[in-house]
Amino acid sequence: MKTKKIIRACRAEARRRRAFSLLEVMIAIAIFFLAVFAILSLVSQSLGNARRLQRPQVDASPVLAIYAATNILVEGTYSGSLSDMLGDPYRNYFWTAEITEVATNKLFKVECAVQERGNREIISDLSTVMFRPQSPAGSLDGGDFIHK
Repeated sequence: MKTKKIIRACRAEARRRRAFSLLEVMIAIAIFFLAVFAILSLVSQSLGNARRLQRPQVDASPVLAIYAATNILVEGTYSGSLSDMLGDPYRNYFWTAEITEVATNKLFKVECAVQERGNREIISDLSTVMFRPQSPAGSLDGGDFIHK
């Protein structure tokens, strides 16, 4: 009779040891969800990068390059569509360029900015100073060759 009680006690203890404790289960679940969220974060980042790759990279340097290639600069503000220079993927972007004389020796400052249509935020802007001796007299030289 005593041996039956001991056998039952051993079986009950063995049953208890076979199962996980609540703390062990909670730790396992926490580790699992940590791994799942890390994987979801990587997937989300890669989808965002793929979306950014589909959009064209917009830069004001092609606009500035056009003014750098010319021999004559006339003071004023100019604007146009970026698609005229770079093609159809840039149809939603426009550029503005402002040319001002900064010194009486035909030194001009060219400031270019690119914006998306319907948005006032400047996406890209560049400025440089160019020496163009063939240019007409600007506002500092007493000239009236100002484009408006």
